[in-house]
Amino acid sequence: MDTQKSATDYSQNGHSTAPEQMPPVEELPTASSDSLQVDSADVPVAIATPPKRLPLPLLGLATVGLVIGGVWGLRWWSYASTHETTDNAQVQGHVYQVSSRIPGTVQQIAVDDNQRVTPGELLVQLDPHDYEVAVQQAQAALAAAQKQAQAAQSSIVQAGATTQAQTTSAQGAISGAAAAIANAQASLESARSGVPVAQAELAKAQATLQKTDADYQRYQALYEQGAISAQERDAAKQAYQVAHAQHLEAQEGVGQAQAHVAQAQEGVAQAQAQLQSSRGSLQQAQATGVQTAVNQSQFEAAVAQIDQAKASLEQAQLQLSYTAIQAPAAGIVGHKTVEAGQQIQAGQPLMAVVGDDFWIEANFKETQVAHMRPGEPVEIEVDALPDHPFTGSVVSLSPAAGAQFALLPPDNATGNFTKVVQRIPVKIALDPASVAGFEGWLAPGLSATVSVDTSAAK
Repeated sequence: MDTQKSATDYSQNGHSTAPEQMPPVEELPTASSDSLQVDSADVPVAIATPPKRLPLPLLGLATVGLVIGGVWGLRWWSYASTHETTDNAQVQGHVYQVSSRIPGTVQQIAVDDNQRVTPGELLVQLDPHDYEVAVQQAQAALAAAQKQAQAAQSSIVQAGATTQAQTTSAQGAISGAAAAIANAQASLESARSGVPVAQAELAKAQATLQKTDADYQRYQALYEQGAISAQERDAAKQAYQVAHAQHLEAQEGVGQAQAHVAQAQEGVAQAQAQLQSSRGSLQQAQATGVQTAVNQSQFEAAVAQIDQAKASLEQAQLQLSYTAIQAPAAGIVGHKTVEAGQQIQAGQPLMAVVGDDFWIEANFKETQVAHMRPGEPVEIEVDALPDHPFTGSVVSLSPAAGAQFALLPPDNATGNFTKVVQRIPVKIALDPASVAGFEGWLAPGLSATVSVDTSAAK
């Protein structure tokens, strides 16, 4: 049949082309709803296409790729599990800030930017004239102190010559003052004995005054009543006036007696003052005897002034030496900001010298440093030298996270807390063998990528 032939062609050619003699759909016989009969001979049969097989060369390449990928993945996993890597690293080095220790005027600049210098090499020369004058003044002060010491030593001899004469004169004055004190004390006793007598007279006069006053008052009253005559009243008045005058005289006597006591006391005080003065003269004379020791002390003070003058001279000489600003270490000059003729102040930065000692500072995440230990090997790649691998070793880990050394360290107790992975600075020393030949290429601040082998700690 044509249908079987078409199916056979379909099976052989593998195409889904419909048979050529297949009748149209509208020419098929209709069937009733009760039954539908289809002749299987009239239906085309679809034959399944077998899957294509890869050629052997492609299959071999795929197998090799899987093997290589597996080996590479295993090696990557093995490396990643024993190494901690970060690109948050940079080259560090000693940067010596060169500044002046004294103010002055720049007279000469002996170096230029990017010039290599050695320790002690002259960098800047300041005008030394002002400091040379200071040295001369210190020398003059030293000479004056030496002369003063000589004068103090001479006074030691002179003081001993007058000691005896002053002592004899002072002892005589003391004897005279002691006699004057005795006379003054006798006068004081005599004056003191007159005070009770005067006070007794005053008391007697007081009593008489009170009696005559009372009598006069009674006589006056009787006179006014006409009981007595005016003559009797006047006699009582006269007696009262006499008593009053005697009372005033007694008061004056007491005052005079007390004045005599005060005068006598003043005499005693004067005599005692004279005695103290004489004793002071004696002590002064005796002090003249020990003037040698005093002069010796003055001589020692003069020697101390000599030492002070020597120190001042040394200080002035140091200030003069500071006018020559020298390199603090071997390295390369950079960031030169000073010019000839410039007036500079003490501590003002003039330039920087970058030393020859370099290391790496890597900032690892806090989750990466659990197995880091000093001495672990490190692989280093500097971005400026990508074709040259460097090696090194871990020196130490920072005692605190880098954020703690910031100008404003974080305070997680303020209430606005967001957990952030912190960075721990790790210092890495470069192996001298790997740095050999590349010293001039390394510089502080260069970016680097480091990988620490932590397999020994795991």
